[in-house]
Amino acid sequence: MPRAGPPGNDDLNGATLEGAGFGPVSIKDGVRQDSWTCFLAPVVGRAGLTVRTGAQVGRLLVDGDRVTGVELAGGERVEAAREVILCAGAVDSPRLLLQSGIGPADELRGLGINVVRDLLGVGRNLHDHVLLGVVYEARQELPPGRNNLSESVLFTHGSAGLPAPDIQIALVHVPFRWAEFTAPSNSYTIAPGIVYPRSRGSVRLLGATPGGPLAIDPNYLGDDADVAGLVEGIALSREIGAADAFAPWRAREVLPGPDVTSEAALREFVAKAASTYYHPAGTCAMGGGTDAVVDHELRVRGLTGLRVADASIMPTMVGANPNATITMIGAKAASLITGVRPAAAADLAAL
Repeated sequence: MPRAGPPGNDDLNGATLEGAGFGPVSIKDGVRQDSWTCFLAPVVGRAGLTVRTGAQVGRLLVDGDRVTGVELAGGERVEAAREVILCAGAVDSPRLLLQSGIGPADELRGLGINVVRDLLGVGRNLHDHVLLGVVYEARQELPPGRNNLSESVLFTHGSAGLPAPDIQIALVHVPFRWAEFTAPSNSYTIAPGIVYPRSRGSVRLLGATPGGPLAIDPNYLGDDADVAGLVEGIALSREIGAADAFAPWRAREVLPGPDVTSEAALREFVAKAASTYYHPAGTCAMGGGTDAVVDHELRVRGLTGLRVADASIMPTMVGANPNATITMIGAKAASLITGVRPAAAADLAAL
């Protein structure tokens, strides 16, 4: 149980997210489980399933308003019997749509790409969780890390008045900082982050050549509410870092540093220290408005034979690490495609 701040939470996947606890992990029999291990490896020899690596898709094949397959970078074509399911993530899913002529018409024409479907939202609405490190030099030697190097986490409310926790603070076993900052190797980090970012960026093509460079503009801290949230997160992290429970370990605050106290200085530190949590989302957003890319069944609007099933379909980011959510997007996609309902929780618990 924590000795400062909000109460403990024994199940961060339970009825409430509020509180401090150990981060949920996907481990079975002492082995970390990923999507390949759980879903593909058990059926890799099944008839009708072919898994190919190193086969980069250059574009989607479209006949009228129907997507019929994909063309690989070397020119090979793979035809789809029913549908193409695009699961390339928040960067490459919009890239493939744009390279295939699906996206903002004016932007595509400017690159010399034939417009298949004018969809304003493709590549827009890019957003990501953002965090930074409040770093402390340790008074004694830190023991070697054994697992994720970030085992415990706190979800708490800031002053934004949101109905759910909007600040996440992780305890990190090592110094977490950008290369321009220095910190002793024997340091630990209390890392605050915002879980409902308001800033929005974009993914755009720079040319018509498949696989070419992209213009990825995350627009981190573009909305001042995100800056204010991280400044507040630093204050909460310092409060935790000053708690008596850390006294045997705390030697000194390294970052931002004890002299960084004014609003202006804290904002300057945020501008330099904020970093991605590697949770990009939103660039093929679901919805019914003019900027929506997919509908409620993950089908790309105005086309048949094409769905998107990855983090890019989230209109707004979930207020926690999104791994479980993205896995469930895949499970929901499978249900929509096959017409078979996902397994009930009781059935999954028996596995």
